[in-house]
Amino acid sequence: MPRYAANLSMLFQEHDFLDRFDAAGRAGFRFIEYMFPYPYDAAELRDRLDRNGQRQVLFNLPAGDWAGGDRGIAVQPGREDEFRAGVQQALTYADVLYKGAKGPKLVNVLVGKAEGDEATTRKTVVGNLQYAADALADAGLTLIVEPLNPYDVPGFYLYGTQGALDLIDEIGRDNVKLQYDVYHMQRVEGRLTQTVREHLDRIAHIQLADVPGRHQPGTGEINYPFLMAELDCLGYGGYVGLEYIPEGRTEDTLGWLKTLQNA
Repeated sequence: MPRYAANLSMLFQEHDFLDRFDAAGRAGFRFIEYMFPYPYDAAELRDRLDRNGQRQVLFNLPAGDWAGGDRGIAVQPGREDEFRAGVQQALTYADVLYKGAKGPKLVNVLVGKAEGDEATTRKTVVGNLQYAADALADAGLTLIVEPLNPYDVPGFYLYGTQGALDLIDEIGRDNVKLQYDVYHMQRVEGRLTQTVREHLDRIAHIQLADVPGRHQPGTGEINYPFLMAELDCLGYGGYVGLEYIPEGRTEDTLGWLKTLQNA
C-alpha cells in the first residue's frame, strides 16, 4: 500500500499553517509535505513534526516572488545568484527537517516560466539544476523535477513527462528524479497507468488530485482505486502526496482514502 502524505499547503486550510500539523496528526497522517517552509523557523516546524510523530517527506526550493507571479526561477537568465542562494537556504532547512530521517529525502524544484530565447533558457536551467543537484547530493538529498500543465500555469517551461525526463537526462546527475503529479499529467497528457509502468524507476514522488477541479479523488474522472492498486502491484516505494483542494472540511474528504486502506 502506498504511503500517503498530507500536503499542508493544500489540506486543512481551515487552520493556521502551524496548526495543520496537529490537524493532520489527528486525521492519522504520519507523513507530511508542503511547498515552502521558509516563512517559518525550521526548529518550530521540526517541533510540530516531532510532537505528532510525523516525518517530513518533501518541500520545495524557493520559487522567487510567488505572490508576484513567479513559479520558480531556475529558467530565468540573470537570476542565477538568487537561485543558488535559494538552494543554500533549502539545505539549511533540510538539515533540520530531515535530520535523522530514513528513506527518501526530497527537495522539489519548480523551474519557472520561460523568458528569453530557448538556447539561453535551456543553458540556464540545466546549469542551475546541475548546481542544485550537486549541492543536494553532498547532503544526501534527492532533487525532484516537477512538470505542470499549461492550463493552470501558462508560460511554465516544463509540461509533460517526457519533457521532464529529457531535462533530467541533460542534467546528468544520479540524484535527480521525476515528481509525477497525477493531476497535472492527466490535464496535459493522460496515459497515467502506462506512464508509471514505463517510468516508475525514475519517479521519486507522486502527488494526486482529481480532474476537473483539483479536488479529492472520487470527484472527477480519474480511476484512483485502479491507479493506486497498480502502484502497489508495481512495488512503488515512495510517497503519494495529497495535494488537492478539499471540498469542505479536509476531514470530510478522506473517505476515499479510508476505503482504499481497508480494501
